[in-house]
Formats: sequence, structure tokens, C-alpha cells
Amino acid sequence: MSDNLLQRSVTTAVARNLASTTKTSPKMMSITPRWFLRLLPWVQVNGGTYRVNRTKVELMQAERIEIRVVDGVASFAPEDLRRVPLFSRLPNDITTRMASRFKTEVVSLGNELIVEGEDRNQFFIIAEGQVEVISKGAHGRNLRIALLTEGEFFGDADIVSDKHSDVTIRTLTPCVLLTFSRRDLEAVLNELPGVQAEFQQAIDAHLELRSNVNRYGERNIDLVAGFAENVEIPETFVDYSSTPREYSLCAIQTIVRIHTRVSDLYNGPYDQVEEQMRLTIEGIKERQEWELINNPKFGLLHSVDPSMRMSTRYGVPTPDDLDELLSHVWKKPSFFLAHPRAIAAFERECTWRGVPPATTTVFGTPVITWRGVPLIPCDKLELGTRRSRPDQRFGTTSILLLRVGEEEQGVVGLHQTGIPGEIMPSLSARMMATDSMGVVSYLLSLYTSCAILTDDAVAVLENVEVAYYHDYDHQNPADFEHGHGI
Repeated sequence: MSDNLLQRSVTTAVARNLASTTKTSPKMMSITPRWFLRLLPWVQVNGGTYRVNRTKVELMQAERIEIRVVDGVASFAPEDLRRVPLFSRLPNDITTRMASRFKTEVVSLGNELIVEGEDRNQFFIIAEGQVEVISKGAHGRNLRIALLTEGEFFGDADIVSDKHSDVTIRTLTPCVLLTFSRRDLEAVLNELPGVQAEFQQAIDAHLELRSNVNRYGERNIDLVAGFAENVEIPETFVDYSSTPREYSLCAIQTIVRIHTRVSDLYNGPYDQVEEQMRLTIEGIKERQEWELINNPKFGLLHSVDPSMRMSTRYGVPTPDDLDELLSHVWKKPSFFLAHPRAIAAFERECTWRGVPPATTTVFGTPVITWRGVPLIPCDKLELGTRRSRPDQRFGTTSILLLRVGEEEQGVVGLHQTGIPGEIMPSLSARMMATDSMGVVSYLLSLYTSCAILTDDAVAVLENVEVAYYHDYDHQNPADFEHGHGI
């Protein structure tokens, strides 16, 4: 407007000073849908402790050996050798001498470590890399039995048996292996008098026990079936674990501080106390979901049984990998739990194969399914990279498959309702005091945990790469330049 034109009305710039602005409540980007918390059945825990009683496991299952790398040299604690079921009954002096004789070998990609039908007589622990276990099927074709990765082992039976190997084991990546041969074992047994008899006694005890238990390590229930008469009916009983696992409720707490002048003078249109409490509670619930997945004591990722852990075949999550998870949690699987980028990586593999997954609706939101089981997104299954800080664009993560519910012997959430000052189930808010500066403090406490009732209720797919994209050779780049992408 030129200087010589007269103002004919009040300007909008000053008029807005008389208007009441329309405001929103405070928004926070870290809030997620937290579908996992809503899908998890919750069990009331009186006294803050939940005990999971199980039948007694007579024969331990194989556990991964913890690999330690110091100055570039891989090793393990001698007592970890007892994580190998065959060596579980060995005394300390034998495991210590055995551990001292392990050698480090660097093996290239595609190397056959054990060949089916041959006698290699060597025990391997994988310090780094991945191998595949192959066996000839009934029709003479190679069948992939398993994939093994860091901390897993093979060949333990070969160094105590004269039988030829019934599998072929081949490296899928360059590997660092810790090896122990039959010659090393003989040297250990010859070092001290009586050690050989003690070793053989422990091996025989293991083999005898293995013949009397089921595939879960529980002692067989003696039964008789048939049409014959005058058959003596066997006597039996089911023993219980003498050391059942107990879960104590984890406390997630914080103190919210609000100045009384703020809550007195600036309380409209939104209540300042309510907004401060609401946003803090959102943060507490986000932390609750993270703890249920990542807590080192009770979190799902750290509680999955070694037999229920598997690695991706090619890094990317494929339909074959999710089928493998379903073969482990086959008793009424409830849902997959995965990072959104892991789900996107799986969708790309489905697109590449021409098998787009079906979609269902969960809490009013469309999610994809595989074999009818929904894939629930959850960013608490974090992405790990080799960098010093996390990066949400690439890296590896894990995918969980769960069976939930107490009646289904699945996974359950644990909480205790009815606590003093409760404002949500198992979440309390208590006014503490007003200090001399006029600041009011409120204590927020959430008590939570989760329990896996049986080992086969959760399986995990590890080493999931999320940043691989396919190149489609049939695409013409010119189409994209002109806005005609496929």
C-alpha cells in the first residue's frame, strides 16, 4: 500500500490481538500406538510376585556359549562348556583343561567343515559368522536342517563316537571358529589318572538319561496301550521343578514437578496438571513396552529359549523365515511383533516373490498378515548398527512370534491393580509435597513385568536386515522421469 492511501479499516494484524486463538493440547512425537500392550493378556499379581511352576526338566537343552573377544581374540569361560548337553555333567577340572586346548580358525565362505558320511572328529564353536547344516533327504536332495550362528556349536557327538557324520556343515559367511579335536580330548584325558573313567561315566549318564526323556527334556510318562489282556499297568508320576522361576514386578517411576503459579494462573483452556500428568504417563507407558521387550531380566528378547532362536537365511526377512517361526510356535500363534522397517522389508520380499500378504484390521488400523497371523508393528524392537549410535534407516533387528494367554501356556503381562492412588491399572499418582518455592511434586509409579509360561510360547528371528531393496531389471528409468512409474 502506498503512503498516500488512507487506512479505511482496522488491520488484521492488530485485530487479532482481540481474538481468542484456538489451541491444541501438547503433542509428543514419541507416542506410539503401543498395540503390544493392548494385545497382551494381563494377570493380576498379588504380593508383587508371580511364580511359574513347570514340570521338572531332567535333561537340559543346548544353550548358546557366550563368546568373549579381548584384543581381537575370541574365547569363552570354561564352565560354559556345560551348556553343551553332552558335557553338562563334566566336572570343573575337565572343562577347564578342555577349554585351554581350543584353537581359533578363520574359515572362508562356502567351506565344508563336516561332510556327511565322513569322520571328522572335531567339535566347533562359532565365534563369528553363520553355517548351515545339510543332510541328504529320502530322494537324494540336499535338505537344509538348520542355520547356526554366533555362540552355537556342532560336532560334539563326533569327538566321542566312531560313527560317521550324518550331516554336512558348510559356512554361509566367512567364519571365526573355535575348534577342539578328538586328539585334544585324548590329550586332556591322559593328563591325570582317573580322568578318562570320570569323563566316560559323565557321557554314559547323559546318554542313558536322554533315552528316558521326551524331546523337551521331561521324563517320559510310563503308559500302556493296546488290546492285550493280563498286562501289568506301569506306575508313574509327574515331577515338578524344585526351583520354579519367580517374576517380581518392575517399578517404573518418576516425579512430576509443577509450580503452583502455573497451575493457578495458566489453567485454561487446558488444565496444566492434567497435561503434565498425561504426557508423563505417555512416556511411562512407552518405557513399559520397551521394558517388556528389552529388559535383561524378564524382557522377551532376553528370555527366549535357545531352541526357539533362529537366524535369517539371507539377512532379509523372507516368507520362508516367517514360516520357520510358525513351525516353532505352532500351537495357536497369536501375532508377530516387528519393527516397522522390518515389516516393510518383509513386504518387499513378498512383492519380489509375487506373494503379497493379506491384510486385516487391528484396533481399526490395517496391518498385514502372514498365514493368517498379523504382523504388529513395534518400534521397541530396535535397530542395531555397527556405528556408535543407533540409526533408524538401516541395521539389523529381530522379529518375535508369540502365543499369548495363561490358559494357552503363552506369554502374559503382569501387574497389580488396586494399589493406593491408582489412576490406571497398576499405575498410581501421589501428591508428595509443596516446597518452599511453591513447586508441587507428584510421584508416578507403574508396576509391570511379563512371563513366558512355557518355552515354546515365543520364538525369535534374529539378524534381520531392513535396508535391502531389489533392483527390478524390467523397469525403464525413463518412465520414472516422466512420472509413469510402475
